[in-house]
Amino acid sequence: MPFALSGAETVRVATYNLENYLPMGRMADGHWRTDYPKPEAEKKALREVIRAVAADVLAVQEIGGPDYLEELQHDLRAEGLDYPYAAVMMGPDDERRTAVLSCLPFARVLQHDRLGFTFDGQREQVRRGLLEVQFETAGVPWALFVVHLKSRWTIRDSDPLAAKQRAGEAQATRDLIRANYPDPDTANYLIAGDFNDSRESTPLRRFLSVGKRELAQFIEAQDSRGEVWTFHYHKRDLYERVDFLLVSPALARRVVEGSARIIDIQPATRTASDHRPVCVELAF
Repeated sequence: MPFALSGAETVRVATYNLENYLPMGRMADGHWRTDYPKPEAEKKALREVIRAVAADVLAVQEIGGPDYLEELQHDLRAEGLDYPYAAVMMGPDDERRTAVLSCLPFARVLQHDRLGFTFDGQREQVRRGLLEVQFETAGVPWALFVVHLKSRWTIRDSDPLAAKQRAGEAQATRDLIRANYPDPDTANYLIAGDFNDSRESTPLRRFLSVGKRELAQFIEAQDSRGEVWTFHYHKRDLYERVDFLLVSPALARRVVEGSARIIDIQPATRTASDHRPVCVELAF
């Protein structure tokens, strides 16, 4: 049951897919350019959105690497939002990485870069790996896991929309979390990121339970208009929720009631990314 402790220290945690904060082929000024960075107008809007979120701990997806995270960190600091602590996941995917920016010091950073699973008779890796950042707040240890599961784009006819591959990634990730935190009723952890699937999908269900054993719970969130989508697929004009915050049963007791929301400041949210950030406050 969510609650807020009188006099408790609160921590706002958010997840945000930055949409290709990295060099890639893209249209710019009416021309196709290769290895072109995220346009300045998008980056400016992105920083406006991040400042509006005002998270103490921000999990991000689709950052190009340490140099790009440092650029974002520097530009946010110049605009009045300082994240002195940063970590980047250096996993098998060397293009789109996950990362954490934080106002809170890290107790420990772990990069789980060798997560594997069997798919179509072959061993596969979780391409974006799993970034784990541990904190201690008001004497309470807790961990943040940042995930970015496989996109729906695939060249495998045997796995349309890469649903089986995402399920394999989800199970490998879940098994690692479960091995390190075997009792979710006492372990404080939060799983944040872009799952590239809906809440009723197999990949999401992998994180929620094993048999009758509850591993995590959804944090319900909506925007100022009561809408719950976090991703706009421009090509097909589809709106859906693929970005989630999941909490262990232990940490669920520290969720501040009514604090979860999806950020929708316009026009910045629309310009910055094809995703919208999700945030929640925890009371320690």
